[in-house]
Amino acid sequence: MDLYLAFAEGERVKVFDNADFGFRTITVERPLRLNFQASAQRIARLNEQRAFQNLARSRKRDVVSRAKEEAMGRKHQHDIIAALKRLPEALYKDRQESEKALTRAIRKSPLQKVTPSVRKAILGALCERDPTAEICRDKKDDPEPDTELRDTERVPLKEDVDEYFARGVAPHVPDAWINTTKAHRDKLDEKPGKVGYEINFSRYFYTYEPPRPLEQIEADIRVSQARIIAMLEELTG
Repeated sequence: MDLYLAFAEGERVKVFDNADFGFRTITVERPLRLNFQASAQRIARLNEQRAFQNLARSRKRDVVSRAKEEAMGRKHQHDIIAALKRLPEALYKDRQESEKALTRAIRKSPLQKVTPSVRKAILGALCERDPTAEICRDKKDDPEPDTELRDTERVPLKEDVDEYFARGVAPHVPDAWINTTKAHRDKLDEKPGKVGYEINFSRYFYTYEPPRPLEQIEADIRVSQARIIAMLEELTG
């Protein structure tokens, strides 16, 4: 109590502002990069996509109607596979070019077009992440984030977020950016990054103590070994 009331820094006392314990957790995004290839192996992966599987499933209760709808769905699946097999097996590293090739292949087939969910399933099967590929962009020409590369950084409240990012993140991942969408902003001040607080006593009061000399440790081990040998000798008579 005396230390608290004295309010003076010392060996056992440190004085902080509330903001010293605060941080802003920002979300760091990196761009999505995909390649596209209509190889036999990737086309086969389409069977694992739920939207593609659902084409041959029916919720109708009537047996005849359900069987008819499922047969039509299997026909639709067959036509999709046939259209994909007509695509060249070239490896595309630009998603826009790969989507154009996919659109042309579908239009030349009996399908003419597919639903957005099925198209997404096709791309999910035929695309793979590739750090050497072009950046995938949305309709506004903004880079799309790769959720698998998403990371977070804790920025002390007393530091500027942009300065911290430029100093500690950008030099290591030049294509990264801070997610500033509403979901990644603090609800109170609406700034990028959610504010939190943590009081880590070890960080503020930890005092380094060097380990004992190796010679002392070896001596203690020899004493322990001698004691164990003596105990074993007593047990064995």
